[in-house]
Amino acid sequence: MVKKVLFVCVQNSFRSQVAEAFFNKNPPEGWVAISAGPKPAERVNPKAIQLMAERGIDLSDKKPKMLSKEMEDEAEIAVIVCSGSECPVVNVKHVENWDIEDPAEMRLEDARKIIEEIEAKVRDLVERIRKGEAPLEKPVLKF
Repeated sequence: MVKKVLFVCVQNSFRSQVAEAFFNKNPPEGWVAISAGPKPAERVNPKAIQLMAERGIDLSDKKPKMLSKEMEDEAEIAVIVCSGSECPVVNVKHVENWDIEDPAEMRLEDARKIIEEIEAKVRDLVERIRKGEAPLEKPVLKF
């Protein structure tokens, strides 16, 4: 069975879409990423599309998705990529909070730095999964 990472931000229009794309570009074996938000925007932010196209990743056909209980139930790990009080709470066994600033209204150059931050964090998560360091499991007692 495929294990899932769920990337979450409020509108699912920039940060979570970018994180999903980076993860799925080179996922650990047996893993896939999805993304969603509790208040999905009508479309992916044009800046996100432009900046990811610079990296050879096409987000132009992606659509923001509504966060659902089913997505939470299926996720092995949830990553909250937003920052601030509007960030959603998710009911997933393993949750990481990345606290990434919203690049939607930033100048292109500043938004590019956010993309680089997301890429580095995704690369780290992928590496931790490959090494068996994520998700962190509670120790199993053997008798």
